[in-house]
Amino acid sequence: MLRILYLCYVKNIKPYTEFADFLKNVFPFKVQKIAVNAGFTCPNRDGVKGWGGCTYCNNQTFSPEYCHTEKSVSQQLEEGVRFFARKYPDMKYLAYFQAYTNTYDELDVLIRKYEEAIHFPGVVGLIIGTRPDCMPPDLVDYLEKLSQRIFVLVEYGVESTLDKTLQRINRGHSFEESEMAIRKTAGRGIYTGAHMILGLPGETREEILGHADILSALPLTTLKLHQLQLIRHTRMAKEFQENPEDFHLYTVDEYIDLAIDFIEKLNPSIVIERFVSQSPKELLIAPDWGLKNFEFTAKVHKRLAERNTWQGKLFTPSAQ
Repeated sequence: MLRILYLCYVKNIKPYTEFADFLKNVFPFKVQKIAVNAGFTCPNRDGVKGWGGCTYCNNQTFSPEYCHTEKSVSQQLEEGVRFFARKYPDMKYLAYFQAYTNTYDELDVLIRKYEEAIHFPGVVGLIIGTRPDCMPPDLVDYLEKLSQRIFVLVEYGVESTLDKTLQRINRGHSFEESEMAIRKTAGRGIYTGAHMILGLPGETREEILGHADILSALPLTTLKLHQLQLIRHTRMAKEFQENPEDFHLYTVDEYIDLAIDFIEKLNPSIVIERFVSQSPKELLIAPDWGLKNFEFTAKVHKRLAERNTWQGKLFTPSAQ
């Protein structure tokens, strides 16, 4: 396997498994995600698990302008399609239920909103962002059946494999719950993703890289990585102001090498959807790298070539 990956690398094929290539293998046409805010909340905000949410969380950082809760699912999709169709009239779409916890409601409410999305013209699949402690059995049953008709990807916010970190950032769930949810979902034949934040306070470089070994043993389809960002109006921003020594905010070059070290250890079958996140400048405190996502990715490619390395270079099945 590693020999094959190396040959792909020297033939100038991307040295990691990229999300765009994964979608090309699934769909015979170009697809685009459209973010939907379906008006859900979170058990870590409404008192069921906690109040105030995760310490780093401000949902304004990933809600497009067309994505507002007073608009219906169909209206948000219509505006999103109108935005993208100007350039790509033959584009198809994935409805991305993104903001807050998109499996946290009564089953009939969830199904009604999902079905509204998949019946919208041009929508060919769903991506559902959620927490690992919010996936009841009857919803898994529904999603299993749905995934036999259309594309379904469930993306779990894992963030860390260390319970000490999850407690510190007020996640309200354990890593064991993340592992159970991932295995349960993937075991039903549903595409399953994870989201991780690299650089959370209190984690050493060795602990961060250890996440890659642990995730590599799970039946993940996709993985999103992003750098720790300090966002205005969050508890973590206040913690940073009071105890900046508890945080290591990576420079661009430091983070690039960290991300590459991470994917070297990562199972090469896992699709890497992204390396970084880009928050609105008016909300971002630090680190402010001044780079677009594609500019950062280009730097990763350059550094991979300089290091003559690739995803899974240091991965072995024994790590499982």
